[in-house]
Amino acid sequence: MKRNLIAMALLLMLGTSAQAQHSKVVNQVDFSHVRITDTFWSPRLDRHATVTQPTCIDQIENQTARIKNFINAALVGQPGVGELRHSGIFFDDSDVYKAMEGMAYSLINHPDPVIEAKMDEWIAYIEKAQQPDGYIDTYYILMGLDKRWTDMDRHEMYCTGHMIEAAVAYYKATGKDRFLKICQRMVAHMQSLFGPGKRHWVPGHEEIELALVKLYEVTGNEDYLDFAYWLLEERGHGHGIGPNGPWNTRYYQDSVPVSQMKDISGHAVRLMYLFCGMADVAAYRQTNYMQALNDLWHDVVDRNMYVTGGIGQTASNEGFSEDYSLPNATAYCETCASIGMVLWNHRMNQFTGDSKYVDIMEQAMYNGVLSGINLRGDRFFYVNPLEANGTHHRQAWFGCACCPSNITRFLPSIGSYVYGTSDNALWVNLYIGSEATVAFSDGTVGVTMQTEYPWDGHVRLTIGSKMKKDLRMRIPGWCKDYTLTVNGQPAGKVTTDKGYAIISRSWKAGDVVELTMAMPVERVSADPRVKEDEGMQAIQRGPLVYCAEAIDNGGSYDDFTLTPVTQFTMCRMPGILSGIAGIAADNGRQTLRLIPYYAWDNREASKMKVWIKEQ
Repeated sequence: MKRNLIAMALLLMLGTSAQAQHSKVVNQVDFSHVRITDTFWSPRLDRHATVTQPTCIDQIENQTARIKNFINAALVGQPGVGELRHSGIFFDDSDVYKAMEGMAYSLINHPDPVIEAKMDEWIAYIEKAQQPDGYIDTYYILMGLDKRWTDMDRHEMYCTGHMIEAAVAYYKATGKDRFLKICQRMVAHMQSLFGPGKRHWVPGHEEIELALVKLYEVTGNEDYLDFAYWLLEERGHGHGIGPNGPWNTRYYQDSVPVSQMKDISGHAVRLMYLFCGMADVAAYRQTNYMQALNDLWHDVVDRNMYVTGGIGQTASNEGFSEDYSLPNATAYCETCASIGMVLWNHRMNQFTGDSKYVDIMEQAMYNGVLSGINLRGDRFFYVNPLEANGTHHRQAWFGCACCPSNITRFLPSIGSYVYGTSDNALWVNLYIGSEATVAFSDGTVGVTMQTEYPWDGHVRLTIGSKMKKDLRMRIPGWCKDYTLTVNGQPAGKVTTDKGYAIISRSWKAGDVVELTMAMPVERVSADPRVKEDEGMQAIQRGPLVYCAEAIDNGGSYDDFTLTPVTQFTMCRMPGILSGIAGIAADNGRQTLRLIPYYAWDNREASKMKVWIKEQ
C-alpha cells in the first residue's frame, strides 16, 4: 500500500510538471489512479495477471532463448568461454522489454513480490550484458560489435525504445532507478555517435522517438527531447540506408520530411509509432507536425481502415497498399497495429479534445486489439483477418513475438484511456466500470462508474466530492439517441462540443449522473469504392463488430442473405464464450447467429466472416 502511494505521488508530480509545459487540451488520468471493476474488463485483467503474464515469462525464460541471450551476452570475452551465438531474431530483446513493461504496470495496481523479484533478476542480466561504452543489444554483442550501427533496419534504436518504456514504467511502479540508469547510459552512447554535426541516422523501425520523450518526462533532461526531435527531422532527406545501399523510402516512411507527410505508406506498426512520436514531441516543442498528423489521420481512417479498426491490408509489407483496397480473407491487421491505433488516437484526442479520435480508439480496442488474444489469455493472433476458412488460429507464441508481448503490456494500462482532465473539466472518454481518483490543480475528486458496457448502454457516474468543473461525457459516434439525468432528474441545459455532452454545475459529494445510450443493432455498409465489400454489410452493436462462425450456423452460414425486413434479436449467452451477448438475424427464411468479432476462433476450427451478403 505504501509503495502504491509513493508511485501515485510520483505520477501526480510528473503529470503536473508536464501539464505546465505542453499545449494539450485533455490530460490523461493515469491508470495508476483507476481501478477497473466491471464484468467485461476485470476478468480479462485477472487473466492477464494469472495466465497471460506467466505465459510470456515462460516463453521468454524457458521456451525460447530470449533471456538466455542476455545471460550469454554478459559472458562474451570472458576467460574460458567459447563462441556464443545469438538465438532468434535480431530484435528479440524488444519482447523481453515489452513483457517487462507489462510486468511493471501490473505492479502499480497489483503489487506482487514475485513479479518484482523477477523484474530485478532480469534487470541484473541486462546490466551485466551492457558494454563499458553503454551499448546494449544482444544481437550485436553476440554476433560482432564491429557490425553495430551499420544497418538502420537492424532495430537497435527500436529495442532501446522499448527498454526505455519498460524502465520508466518500473521506475514509476517502484521508485527504483537501476533500470533507468541502464537506459541513460545507452542513450548517452547513441548521442555520442548521432546528432547535429555527427552521424546521420534514420531508425528503420520507429519507437525510440516516443520513448525518449517518456525518458525526458521522468528525468527533466531536455537533451532526450532534443534527440527525439532530431531523429524525427532526419527523415525525408536521403539519409536512410540499409546494408545494400539506399532503402525503399515509402516502406520506411522516409520519402519526405515528417511535417510534409500527407499520405500513408509502408509498414503499419512503424507508421503508428512514428505518429505517436511526432505527437509527443509536438507537446513540448514548437513544430508543424499537427497539420500533417491531421491529414494522415484522414488518410488512415477514411480510406485505409477496416470496420474492426484494424489497419494494414497486405502481408508483403505488413502494412498499407492502395486506398480503398480492403480485402477480408487476406487482411493483415496486425494486433500491434491496432494497439498503435489506440496509442495514436489517444494522443490526437489529448491535443484536440475531439471525441472522433476516441471513437476510433474504442473501435480498435474492442475489436482489433481484443481479437488478438483468446478468452483464456494464453494464445495470440498476429494477423486478424475479417474472413477465414477454418485454418487460421491463435498460437501460443511466434518466432516474431511482437504481438503477444505487446498485448501483455497493453492490457494492464487500459485504465489510462477512461478519464481525462483539463483546467475546467472532467472528461469521460470510455465507459468502463471503475473507481478513480482524479487530480486537478486545486485538489482531487473521486469518481465511480458503474456500467455493463459494451453489452448495455446505461452508465451511472457518481461524483465523490465537491467539484466546480464541467463534466464532459463522450457520446460515441455510433450513438444516435441518448438521455442524461442528474440525481434522477433531467440534466437540464446540456451543451455539446466535438462529440461531448457538457454539464456545467457545481457538484457535491454523492451526485449521480446517468447516461443512457440507445444501443440497437446497426447494419454497416462500406464505402462504395471498397470493391471487396460490394453487395455486403457488417453488423455492429455499440462498439462491437459482429461476425458469423460456421460452427453456429450450419447451412445458413453460406446461404444467409440480409434483406430489408431482417429482424435482429440480442441475447446474453451465459454459458458460451465468457457470457457474450450474441445476435440472431432472422430474414424470415433462415436465422444467422453472430458473435462479437473479438471472440471468434475460441472453440473448434470454423469458418468465419464479418461481411454478409445483402439483398
